[in-house]
Amino acid sequence: MELRYADIRYSFYKTVYEAGFTYKFLLALFFAGLTGIGAQVKIYLPFTPVPITGQVFFVLLTGVFLGRYAGLSQGLYVALGAAGMPWFAPKAGMPAFSNGGLSVLTGVTGGYLIGFVVAAAAIGYFIEKYVSSRRTAFQLCLLLFGVAVIYILGALQLSILLGTGFQKTMLMAVLPFIPGDIIKAAAVLAIAAAILPKEAYNGEGDVKNPHNFRLPGAALTLILALFFLSLLILKAMSLQEVSAGNLVSETLWYFLPFLLSVAVFTKLVTSTSK
Repeated sequence: MELRYADIRYSFYKTVYEAGFTYKFLLALFFAGLTGIGAQVKIYLPFTPVPITGQVFFVLLTGVFLGRYAGLSQGLYVALGAAGMPWFAPKAGMPAFSNGGLSVLTGVTGGYLIGFVVAAAAIGYFIEKYVSSRRTAFQLCLLLFGVAVIYILGALQLSILLGTGFQKTMLMAVLPFIPGDIIKAAAVLAIAAAILPKEAYNGEGDVKNPHNFRLPGAALTLILALFFLSLLILKAMSLQEVSAGNLVSETLWYFLPFLLSVAVFTKLVTSTSK
């Protein structure tokens, strides 16, 4: 009998879903390790204590692969790191795998770590609970929502500890990193589109009644639209005397996700009203 690729990915996710806790815990620990490896890929910018790392890619990927156990995976990453495992992003000048401890979690970049847990849990929840969340447009919105959660929590803690105002915080802690993390989300989307089953494997909540998905889906995309609208306005305000062409190129990274989230939100709302 010919074995189709769709059957393989369906069987994989069904097997993972039905596996015992020990197997899922080991998978969660494995993805926590991948996040720790991603943290060692770092680029520091001169105007902010927040580095560019590979962590966000693995956080998003964890949500795609592990479903409801994604939050546990990132929780392990954060908890073990806070306990001393040296797999947080090294500070400038430090060698790889040399940074850990509770001080990192309570420091200016600690909010991003908490964001990893929340973002992975949210992505995993939608992926596992709703078949409709695996459609390409909503998948991208879901991954970008994870990015938004990470930066909202990261910026909040940085602002509290450094005492920076809203606009300065966003310029230091959010705006410079969004383009790179949109690219990471797109890369994870390509993987997700290839591996996620488009059929129900655990009695997902919207199989018999699509309306079960539309309300939480609409809420998520509305939050995402407001987030990117805020970034779009802030970025435009930070530009001084630029040409129309430069204005478009500088704000495109924020305008396109805003447009996508509005389009998906509108589709969900109009389908709900039918």
